[in-house]
Amino acid sequence: MKIVAAFSGGLDSTTLLYHLLAEGHEVKALSADYGQRHQARESRAAEAIAGLLGIERRVVDLTALVTFFGRNSLSDAGVAVPEGPYSEEGMKLTTVPNRNMILLSVGLAWAASLKFDGVAFGAHGGEYTPYPDCQPAFADAMDRAAAVCDWEPLRVLAPFATWSKGQIVKRGAELGVPFHLTWSCYEGGENPCGKCGTCLDRQKAFAEAGIAGE
Repeated sequence: MKIVAAFSGGLDSTTLLYHLLAEGHEVKALSADYGQRHQARESRAAEAIAGLLGIERRVVDLTALVTFFGRNSLSDAGVAVPEGPYSEEGMKLTTVPNRNMILLSVGLAWAASLKFDGVAFGAHGGEYTPYPDCQPAFADAMDRAAAVCDWEPLRVLAPFATWSKGQIVKRGAELGVPFHLTWSCYEGGENPCGKCGTCLDRQKAFAEAGIAGE
């Protein structure tokens, strides 16, 4: 298949790229600037990885939508990133409303224009309740919508939707993913803060996978 992959340069989406390529798919990468505080650092990671793989990467500018996203700690600099392990309240603070549907919609438009087969994103499960737009039910609904959104049916793939992050790390290790190039932290510093939910979740995933270091 020919697939547009939603790609942030993070652990999950990078492993997704390697996974799709290993399965023989032709891949292009779509990143987004939605005003996230870590955009510059994240984009550097994504550019480095796409260059390493030799695949085309485009960035869609969604910053005009920032005022529609309300108060959240990713696109509103006035809201602090919550520290500590993921919790329901902390996850709500780091939720950008409808982000994945917006990005997948842009990806489907690009895929349709390219005569590609669809899009893929790295949504995953785990011990905590996943974000609403990362759950299998959301991925299934988007897949059904994609089948009727254009003249030719398209697909939305979410191969990790039922996996834990530890399982994604294991798969990445099997594929030789350069974890050290990926970026997961919600803060935009030069180095990961080590305190936000995604930093701690990443650390836990490597421990679960039995892989030391990155």
